[in-house]
Amino acid sequence: MKMEGNTILITGGATGIGLALTESLLKLGNEVIICGRREDRLIEVQNKHPGLHIRVCDVSDEDSRIELFKWVTENFKDLNVLINNAGIQRAIDLKEGIKGLEGENEIKINLEATIYLSALFIQYSESKEESAIVNVSSGLAITPLAAVPIYCASKAGVHTYTKCLRSQLSDTNIKVFEVLPPLVISELNMDYRKKVGTTNTGVKADKCADYIVDGLKKDKFEIENSALDNLKTATMEDVDKLFEKMNGPW
Repeated sequence: MKMEGNTILITGGATGIGLALTESLLKLGNEVIICGRREDRLIEVQNKHPGLHIRVCDVSDEDSRIELFKWVTENFKDLNVLINNAGIQRAIDLKEGIKGLEGENEIKINLEATIYLSALFIQYSESKEESAIVNVSSGLAITPLAAVPIYCASKAGVHTYTKCLRSQLSDTNIKVFEVLPPLVISELNMDYRKKVGTTNTGVKADKCADYIVDGLKKDKFEIENSALDNLKTATMEDVDKLFEKMNGPW
């Protein structure tokens, strides 16, 4: 994938991995549009990078997604890359039943938004000489962490969906990438991180963005973190043992 001269939309581009990618891709000479729910954060990033374009959008809401698509395609005719990065993570105690699921919906934000935004842009992207859809899932899609069960399930859904999308679009000019990041130092699920003492644990977001950009440049369609390397040849028994090691008894 060419890494300069693109017009790129990044969802959730004002924080974490999205922000680091935004800054990296701007430096490479791309036109970048970011969207998010918090206008103040979007404006803050735009003030730092005056060439950046911003749009308030709740990607979990169908009307908001459609409005985003219309606005982007009317104002940025050369758009050729969609990066589905927006996501949330919640620690959920499944023993609480329905009560434990109250609050923000990880399935809508992490999985549904990725599927439906991709669907909105597919036919538009086919008209471009070179285009790409990049879906950000997680290493936890492969080896889940029981404390964040719905997040893991939603990212496993993104992983499976992206494989199917890549297969179906293999005869088009749309390249389909998946990013499976490790734990990244960010605002994601900060309350839980404070509780378990992992606020400063993980890879820095800019380092994560570096290996994502490198993977895109090399057409590495599954951009994995090094922690997943051994799982490429792992058996189901190996994966189960890793799950037990990560989670322990509840």
